[in-house]
Amino acid sequence: MRRSWAVGLIIISILTMACGGAADVDDYKAAFVYLGSANDGGWTQAHDEGRQYLVEETGIETAFTEDVPPDATEFRTVAEAYIEQGYNIIFGTTFGYLDIMEEMALEYPDVTFLHCSGYKSNDSNYTNYFGKIYEARYLSGLAAGSLTESNKIGYVAAFPIPEVIRGINAFANGVKEVNPNATVEVVWTNTWFGPEEETQAANALLEAGADVLTQHQDSASTGIAAEAAGAKWIGYHTGYGKEAAPNAFVTAPVWNWGPLYTEMVNAVINDEFTTTPYWTGMSGNVVDLFEVSDDVSSDIKTLIEDRKQEIIDGTFEIFEGSSDGDLLGMSYFVDNVVGTLD
Repeated sequence: MRRSWAVGLIIISILTMACGGAADVDDYKAAFVYLGSANDGGWTQAHDEGRQYLVEETGIETAFTEDVPPDATEFRTVAEAYIEQGYNIIFGTTFGYLDIMEEMALEYPDVTFLHCSGYKSNDSNYTNYFGKIYEARYLSGLAAGSLTESNKIGYVAAFPIPEVIRGINAFANGVKEVNPNATVEVVWTNTWFGPEEETQAANALLEAGADVLTQHQDSASTGIAAEAAGAKWIGYHTGYGKEAAPNAFVTAPVWNWGPLYTEMVNAVINDEFTTTPYWTGMSGNVVDLFEVSDDVSSDIKTLIEDRKQEIIDGTFEIFEGSSDGDLLGMSYFVDNVVGTLD
């Protein structure tokens, strides 16, 4: 009996050595660097809800720092402080951290750097992730196109980069499916979070005759302006708009970062991480459309649900014939968009 126990122990030891030891979440800590406030009702709140989901699913220790601007020096100060405290997974949640994260990944090869919305990666410890939010944008365009009476829909846009342009075009394609006479008129604010600039842009669009507005920024200012004017509003990031402008709010393309964060962190813990970029959409439960208000007819709601399932199944293309490379580098407007690319 004693010999059998000893043989079993030897076998377990050999298997443990062969497998490199069991993965242990306690060996990892994840730090999140945020552009805005964790309760902003928008972009950063969606990321923080994802962080909380990650903790619930994995038990990993996390921390976060809010309001870190896209400045290399400030990001480095925050990230290095976390690394000194033993954090070995660093999430950067805005495009502006792109270059400094690439630089720090070379300096800290034992730390995994995960960057949101960028396009760079290396061969070992740095990659990017994003979601196909344009899929939900298309669905929201179906709602917007069905609601406009003036056939002018206003889009308060952030920066003229492919991510934003892709969203505008997907939204406009959705509008066109249900209302080929409507146009989507774009005003740029060159801000991610700028309530004053967003309000000014929204009011300019309303004064020009738009009766439905949408946006790419992080605050609810566009919705508040729409509410004051008796217009309708498609929000963004979360369903917070339902509280901020309840009479104007129709729906919103929303983020669900938790499952993706869990997938990436588990890959690191289990030594399965690769630097292949993560880019998925509704089929991966990373993006979705928030519940649609009763302002939208039952027929359009049914169309939205049908198109959603077709997108998930891969039987409907928002940009027919376009590759991921085409989408990631998009630099043109579709024909029902009114505006400039600068």
